[in-house]
Amino acid sequence: MTSTPITAISLLLLLFLSTTVSSVPISGLDTFLTHQSRVDPHSNNDSFLSLPSSLKSSLSISLPQISSVISSLVSLSLPISLHVRLVGPTTTFPSSSPSILHSYLSAAHSASRFHVIYPSSTFRESSHFLSVSHSPHFDISISPSLSSRLSQTLDSLLASTPSSLRSQLLSIPFSSIDEIIKQDFEKEKSINGIFIYLISLGSKGKKYAYSYTPGDSSPGFTKCLGSIWTGKERYVWIDLGAGPVDYGPGLSGDGVLPRGEFHPLAALHGRPKSQKALLADLSSLVLSAYQVLVVPSLRIPVYFENTLIVQFIHVYGAESIPDPGGLDWKSIERTFMDEVNDNGLLVGDQSLIFKTYKVNFADCSVCSFAISKSINSYTSRFLFDNYTLIVSEYLDSKKLHQIMSESAEELRRVAGIPEEDFGRVLPVYVFDLDYNSLLMLDRFHQSVAFRDMVIAVRTKNTQTVSDYSCNGRHVFTYTRELDRSLVGSILQSMWGVSPTHLLWSPMHNSTLVDYTWSVGQTPFGPFSEISSLSFVQKDAARRNVLLTSLNYSITSAIDVLESLAAHGGDRKLLKRNRHVEFVQRWNLFKYKLDKAVSALSHMDFEMALFYLRSSDHDLYNMHSLVYHASQELEASLVCFKDPPVPWASISMSAVVFLVLCYVYTKREKLFRNKRKQF
Repeated sequence: MTSTPITAISLLLLLFLSTTVSSVPISGLDTFLTHQSRVDPHSNNDSFLSLPSSLKSSLSISLPQISSVISSLVSLSLPISLHVRLVGPTTTFPSSSPSILHSYLSAAHSASRFHVIYPSSTFRESSHFLSVSHSPHFDISISPSLSSRLSQTLDSLLASTPSSLRSQLLSIPFSSIDEIIKQDFEKEKSINGIFIYLISLGSKGKKYAYSYTPGDSSPGFTKCLGSIWTGKERYVWIDLGAGPVDYGPGLSGDGVLPRGEFHPLAALHGRPKSQKALLADLSSLVLSAYQVLVVPSLRIPVYFENTLIVQFIHVYGAESIPDPGGLDWKSIERTFMDEVNDNGLLVGDQSLIFKTYKVNFADCSVCSFAISKSINSYTSRFLFDNYTLIVSEYLDSKKLHQIMSESAEELRRVAGIPEEDFGRVLPVYVFDLDYNSLLMLDRFHQSVAFRDMVIAVRTKNTQTVSDYSCNGRHVFTYTRELDRSLVGSILQSMWGVSPTHLLWSPMHNSTLVDYTWSVGQTPFGPFSEISSLSFVQKDAARRNVLLTSLNYSITSAIDVLESLAAHGGDRKLLKRNRHVEFVQRWNLFKYKLDKAVSALSHMDFEMALFYLRSSDHDLYNMHSLVYHASQELEASLVCFKDPPVPWASISMSAVVFLVLCYVYTKREKLFRNKRKQF
């Protein structure tokens, strides 16, 4: 791997930012807090009470103006390291490529805030923005040794793979390429950040793309081939020479990958491009990967809870129990618990519990009522011998959610579900209906995620043709297979993880749909068959909890400052002892926030959680100090003596007025001689 001057500069810049993201260093404070994280990792105790007097005196730095303090809070930013590796011959990536690509990326992106697709009412003005921002820092280099190994492996695979009768693209298993890239990643794993491998191995004479599961396409089964892969570790690779592939809505809709050269994934296909034009397309691809995979939008804000409980509630018909295929609760549970056991998904002392309950549809009058009230119909026009109108039914998920929410007590009673005293509870309702016809949620979905529950439905119908296509073939939906759909819905509701095809856009002020990254290892979208989680979902699940907590701490601290300003400032409101403690608490609170942001930027989620939970003690005590001080304020009325009457000015005004009156009455006599002259 060859380095460039721009790489060294980037690493130095990132190191500088990571060390200056904290407040002004206070001698001994960092050592004290590091010791506290070992002694009290869950931050159950208030660290301020254990501070030595020398450190407390170091924290007694007077506050600047409140407006500048608020500005410093809302300007917190996470620097995120992004390592881009250009893998290909020098004809594609000459030595100047890293510097040119770096200049394009730096010019195209600046710091921006984390976004929320569906904000909660507790967020200020239901804003789609969090109070903390992020900024990428790029390290770009060329990997010639990796290029030769990949090229030899790919040539061998292309020579041994027979042509397909149903596709122009040869189906190459992704695992052979991924194994080599993963080995290279393991060598650089100690470097903090996300690795993006852009692969261009030159013309191979055959068109190919990557398959992600065994087997081939058939008339009743469509396999979507792709050119990207996101690993369980923090790396993603993109083969620019694969394809071109296209997938998305079959007839109309947002998110389709256009055929030809108009999408960055197809940058090397079509007409030849100059080096700068190619690198411009690649910069667009890297930024898209950064926005969707590295800093994805939160679907909903997620607050920290020690205990997470998923309740599987299977509402079955008389004939559903003998055929449980496609609904394997143990498989869904294993998908999550494997990640938990591998130190993913959860932070701190969180625990994840799965419970299963079964309800006979005939014994649940509320369930029957909810389904019957939620059934709607729509009309489609098909061309047979002539145009024919066909009426189909579907379930309105919002109506079903409303009824289920209003009847939650009755549902718990019928299913025998005990009341949970602690933790966050997510009920997952699966309606296994004895309907022969197709019945889906909102016409297209097998399951829908809400803030407080997940709803899924299936009937005896086994498959249908979806409204999506992949490489010119329609995608089939196997309506009785719910495992993968439920994994994605649970991720959305429990951890606020956004699907890989959804992104909040502040420029459009709406949610954008883009299926570019919806193939390969993702539990979202119709183009993948894999239920396992990549680093994208695992990091997002933990980061979302911490970002929500950080956002709450910032907004709550701003409330304290605004309350101080409303009462005349900290010096007027707080007496001497309270003022000293408040200043010390505030400086310690701000120091912990800066350390939490620094830990987040290094993907150290456990340390970030420690600093955030530790700062909660300081935040609570600052609220208490301001509250008690405001309660002790007494209103007083100070009477002033009336000022003396200004006789001199009154007398002078009277004299001037009398003179003017005299001149006015004698004006004929005074000005008569003047008129005679004319």
